Amino acid sequence: MARILVVEDDPIIRQTVSYALTRSGFETLSSGDGIDGLELARAEHPDLIVLDLMLPGIDGYRFAEEVRRTNSEVAIIMVTALDGERDTVRGLDAGADDYLTKPFSMEELLARVRANLRRVRERSVLEADEIIEVGDLVIEPAELRVTVAGAPARVRLKEFQLLLALARNSGTLMSRQRLAREVWGYEFLPSSRTIDVHIRRLRQAVEEPSAFRYIHTIHGVGYRFDPQPRDGTGAE
Repeated sequence: MARILVVEDDPIIRQTVSYALTRSGFETLSSGDGIDGLELARAEHPDLIVLDLMLPGIDGYRFAEEVRRTNSEVAIIMVTALDGERDTVRGLDAGADDYLTKPFSMEELLARVRANLRRVRERSVLEADEIIEVGDLVIEPAELRVTVAGAPARVRLKEFQLLLALARNSGTLMSRQRLAREVWGYEFLPSSRTIDVHIRRLRQAVEEPSAFRYIHTIHGVGYRFDPQPRDGTGAE
């Protein structure tokens, strides 16, 4: 049974979400305070966190950043009334895997929860894959490890899954919709910014220290994994 932590200061929303999750078969913990919720996250090791942005104690951005210092695998769905692009990007940068804007239906939240948990649990599938070596990049699924030019690259689980999906299909155009399906488990990801922000973070982790450019943007469509030396040419 998956364990889910709900951190939400509005008691009605917190109780409603917790009830819906419990009715759907999940073990649920909850907190209305950022500091207390962070202590719960560290002590209870949930599989997924439903995280409100505006919290007493510390806000959702700081909460996600603190969680990610020690845990790269827990799925985080950030829930907020703010729907501006800058807020979305900041939330994803802080460590959220997904972003849900209020008001939302319980059906939509439950679908997001199940999809994110499914991707986390597919770690066992990742572990069965062989090592990928290309350019100065090495991807080791069994260890959830990426090295660039012999040095470890720090990537979150979602970024690892995204890199693996691209590298497995080297040379193939991967549309945002296909990446949403293979990495997030959605037929359609509501905001393409979610993928774009993760791609940006992935580029920082594996391309900035590398002699190669691996991920190429196909504008308006998606991305292609195609390792090329930095003095070469390629689509951007």
